[in-house]
Amino acid sequence: MENFLRFPLDMIPFVFLVLLIAFTFHEFAHAYFADKFGDPTPRSMGRVTLNPRVHLDLLGTILIFVVGFGWAKPVLVRRSSFRNPRVMSVIVSAAGPLSNLIIAFIGVLLTYVLAYFGWFETMSPGVFEAVRVFLSLLIYLNLILFLFNLLPLPPLDGYRIIQEFLPMRVRLKLQQYEQWAFFIILLLVFVRPLYNVTLGAVFSLMPPLLFGMDSVCQMIFGKAIHWASFLKIS
Repeated sequence: MENFLRFPLDMIPFVFLVLLIAFTFHEFAHAYFADKFGDPTPRSMGRVTLNPRVHLDLLGTILIFVVGFGWAKPVLVRRSSFRNPRVMSVIVSAAGPLSNLIIAFIGVLLTYVLAYFGWFETMSPGVFEAVRVFLSLLIYLNLILFLFNLLPLPPLDGYRIIQEFLPMRVRLKLQQYEQWAFFIILLLVFVRPLYNVTLGAVFSLMPPLLFGMDSVCQMIFGKAIHWASFLKIS
């Protein structure tokens, strides 16, 4: 069975825990800002909550375990309820991916805190490995979700953001093809040549993002983490 999974079996509990955090805060961020901007829909559907049960999507969660990334249950938003539909829709759409970027940074920050105060050295080997795996996945999966959700393909957040800047005639034209977007995503995932020039290229931005967050933490703590040895997730 392990041959069909993106992660080793002993990491599955950690992956699931990180997914609960990542997906829950991602969708909550969408719902929270939509609610604050005057759209009653997310609250009426019970989405303005940190209860992960209402946010998880079965297929999107399974794909995380199989291919390394996926999605949660989308939050329904009615942009017509916003006072400034374009600006507020962009903020609502961007809130989800940005929440994942923030969580990834928190993971980097926690790693530095533990290293700076020498708490890693006080841990037993088993506890250290558990903490290391959790923090590695917290950083890795949230960076993946940040980048993946910014892809300009429906129903992802990147598409919703770009959509706000397109002429109405173009938006209406694109809506005719939205039903095929899921199959396009599957092709990008499972056809290796397509993956290499699309998703692979996008995910290659992870090291620069990590470097940026690491640079901030180095300025704060005055020391460096050897991420190549710390971020071992497979």
